[in-house]
Formats: sequence, structure tokens, C-alpha cells
Amino acid sequence: MISIRALKMSDKQSLAKLVNNKKIWDNLRNGLPYPYHESDAVKFINTVCANELNHVFAIEYRHGFCGVIGIFVQQDVYEKSAEIGYWIGEPFWGKGIATKAVELVTKYAFDKLKLVRIFTGIFEYNTASMRVLEKNGYKKEAIFEKAVFKNGKIWNEHRYCKLNNSNLDEL
Repeated sequence: MISIRALKMSDKQSLAKLVNNKKIWDNLRNGLPYPYHESDAVKFINTVCANELNHVFAIEYRHGFCGVIGIFVQQDVYEKSAEIGYWIGEPFWGKGIATKAVELVTKYAFDKLKLVRIFTGIFEYNTASMRVLEKNGYKKEAIFEKAVFKNGKIWNEHRYCKLNNSNLDEL
């Protein structure tokens, strides 16, 4: 059973334990601290819960916390677009959890938020995340050459998106 739900303060220990992993940090933006401490988790949960524009969720597998996924609605002329981001704790890799979580949040974004476009950028070496998106009908739009500086190296970023043209009828 895979589901998404609101983050809560009782997630802080699991969140800190799972995301304090260099393999996860290697695939995320540098805004995520590493090493990651429980105090970082408290700050993150408080920030998410205080901002109603955030659509950030805990991912649960068999009723236990295993990761985080979020939709970040853009502003101004991009208000019908959002960026998706997610991570799964290493003990839960290879179980289809990320694929299901992306499916659930994409449906939420299109049905509840009435978005037209969801996008994300994936570092060139994160082929597992590319497969997650492709399984959910996201298409590769472009490769931004030499766009990412991570771990002292320059990497390409693969840009993916998914459209929901049915929401155009409601505009």
C-alpha cells in the first residue's frame, strides 16, 4: 500500500534518518543540507506546514513514512505550471513507490489544482528517476547541457514534463 499524506511533526525522526544519505543528496539540489539532522527535519516540516502554497506530502509505504514528494506551483504567467520533486529512502528503492507517488501527486495537481503542466529536471546520472517519470507518461522535453554543478562536476540536466490539456477547457 502506497499513499501520500500531509507531513506531520511525528515524521521528523524517520525523515532525518532516511534523507541523511549521500546517495539521496547526490540527486537533489544543494538547498537540502548534508549531513541532515533532526533539527533540519523540524525546520522543514514547520516551513511546509506554515506555507499554504506548498503542496508537499509524506510518502507512506505499508503505513510507514518512506519519503517526500511535492508540487511547487509557479507564479505570474507560469501559474498553471508546477515543478515536481521527490525522494525515497534507500531501504525502499526498487519497490515501485516513487512511481506510484508521482502518479498520485500528478493526479492531485491536475484534478485539484487544475494545473496544465508539470515539469522537473533530473541530473543525467539519475536514470532511475527518469524511468519513474516515463512510466507516468512524462516526456523528455530537452537536455540542458552542462547546466548543473553538483559534487564538484558539471552535469547535463534532463527536463521532463507532463501536460493535461483537458484543464485548458476550464480556463
